[in-house]
Amino acid sequence: MAAISLGKVAETAPALVGAYRSAGVSLAKHGLDGLRAAVYLVIDHSGSMKPYYADGSVQALADRVLGLSAHLDDDGRVPVVFFSTDVDAVTGIALDDHEGSVERIVAGLGHMGRTSYHLAMDAVIDHYLDSGATDPALVVFQTDGGPVSKPAAERYLCKAARLPLFWQFVGFGDPGSRQFEFLRKLDELAVPDKRIVDNAGFFHAGEDPRRVSDAELYDRLVGEFQKWLAAARAAGVVRSP
Repeated sequence: MAAISLGKVAETAPALVGAYRSAGVSLAKHGLDGLRAAVYLVIDHSGSMKPYYADGSVQALADRVLGLSAHLDDDGRVPVVFFSTDVDAVTGIALDDHEGSVERIVAGLGHMGRTSYHLAMDAVIDHYLDSGATDPALVVFQTDGGPVSKPAAERYLCKAARLPLFWQFVGFGDPGSRQFEFLRKLDELAVPDKRIVDNAGFFHAGEDPRRVSDAELYDRLVGEFQKWLAAARAAGVVRSP
């Protein structure tokens, strides 16, 4: 059973009903129906992201992550970290106020800097630990390029492998760009030499991420998450239900 019912979603966020239904299909397909998990969204606020804010791609991703979260978490809200050179904001988006939420938030953020993954990861880790949560967490981490410090990003990912956090990286932009070679490397870091479990995935949403269907997006967001859950439970990183 979903954490938030279809009726409640229809009442509070009618525009997300289609996404919510599609998320439910993907969760059931991957054996995750009824799972309880926190969902985080991390959004790249670097200068090269301007076109994706302007064309609505970032808002569309935020809305679809909300649709997924409604199945997994009953508070109707997704914590969101905006990052560039530093952490630009730690805030949230909610079902009952999602329309135009990204534009409202970024209007107060100022300069769009460079791309520091590890600072955003640190902000998520702190938020999760401070929340006192015991459920696993799916972190949807969107970016349009590689980090300014690759060693720091790798170090944070490996340290975080002992926490019940799964990092699903989502690339916006040219699929052939070498900017994403590092994310492909993160996805393939050795287990157990580098990390206790494989705690990251990566997929590319292309130059127009809005064209990725709900069904495809959700399958890509939860497919590796399901595999991580099984491995993390076996390793004692996530407690068994």
